Amino acid sequence: MATLYTRKAGGIPGYEIRFHDAHGRRLTIYLGGRKYGSKTACELKQIIENLVYYRNNSIAIPDKKTLVWLEEASPEIRKKLAQAGLIEIPKTHTLKELWDSFLEQKTDVNDSTMGQYDHVKRRFFEFFKEDEIISSLEQSQMKQWKESLKGKLAKSTIAGTLTKAKAVFNWAVQSGMIEKSPLDGVGRGDFANKSKDQFITMEEYRRLLDACPCQDWRVIIALARIGGLRCPSEIIPLTWSDVNWERERFYVRSPKTANHAGKESRIVPLFPELKMELETLFFMSESEGREYVVNRYRDPRQNFGTMFAKITKRAGLSPILRPFDNMRASRSNEVYSRFGAHKESEWIGHSARVRKDHYGMITDDDFRLAAQWEIPPAVPPLNGQNEFQMNTVTRNKNTASIEPAVICDDL
Repeated sequence: MATLYTRKAGGIPGYEIRFHDAHGRRLTIYLGGRKYGSKTACELKQIIENLVYYRNNSIAIPDKKTLVWLEEASPEIRKKLAQAGLIEIPKTHTLKELWDSFLEQKTDVNDSTMGQYDHVKRRFFEFFKEDEIISSLEQSQMKQWKESLKGKLAKSTIAGTLTKAKAVFNWAVQSGMIEKSPLDGVGRGDFANKSKDQFITMEEYRRLLDACPCQDWRVIIALARIGGLRCPSEIIPLTWSDVNWERERFYVRSPKTANHAGKESRIVPLFPELKMELETLFFMSESEGREYVVNRYRDPRQNFGTMFAKITKRAGLSPILRPFDNMRASRSNEVYSRFGAHKESEWIGHSARVRKDHYGMITDDDFRLAAQWEIPPAVPPLNGQNEFQMNTVTRNKNTASIEPAVICDDL
């Protein structure tokens, strides 16, 4: 049982509700009369009696009326009840705590991916405040954030930003910080940005090679355009011991997909155009005793795009947007057309879905071949024979006559 006492202070009544905890100790909850009236005090007394009864009888879920009252009660009253051990208040987390905790435990990604999360975090806090409570966020606010990114970022960048933000909030759900992600139902948009796709022809490739300042750069471009390697993440780690000259293939480490089982590396054919450039570099005196294939540009943080832009200009070509992505995509399309989807996926190092979303291109050669495509005319049946009879005839090489095929019935 709980007891309600009225206590005056300065002529204004206050209220004390006294009761005993599970160990028999007397506890008191005080409500100031300036803020709370007798009605609230009486209701709180009844709520306390209910909670004490539930606690003493090991009833985990109070009745609906009690739950509704607690939900509508002020944070101050809920805090007093929690301090008395009658209810539990879920710990609240700020957005800053969420991002810091998420990034701290994200040890399974490479530096490049972690850098992308840092960019997303910066964009997130350009819109939201660090001290906002996670559970207070609503879907409508996330949609407003998405709208704020339009005009500032490309569609593909917005899609990538929302994808990584969703990973953060999904982790918050898994960690028990929130019950539901506010990004649920917020579409990320399309990753593809076809306006920046450019097929780099073999003629352009050779002009780029001729404009290179050294053999190292010829090999970098050959590895990207002919080998289909990601630059710089897959080119920088390549060693001479990875190249199997005898079996005409080489081993590629793939940091981007290293966290996916079976995708840590792949074997790529030593295509003739690539083999020629690698052999030239291998037999040069500066490569003697060196472990890595490319030695002049060991720092993966170097901006390869700056030098490539100079090479492009020297080659007399128009600027190439996303040059290394487009060289890789160009090779992806060639391998796909020549060897099919399975080998393209294995050698270029991505799934069929990724190829469809990011690497598929329609080239000038595709239009040319389509324009020259002739459908062969239908072959009329010989001597009025039906389809089954046509399938059961053989040609006698000596007489060049058509004879029925011999069917063996006693097998």
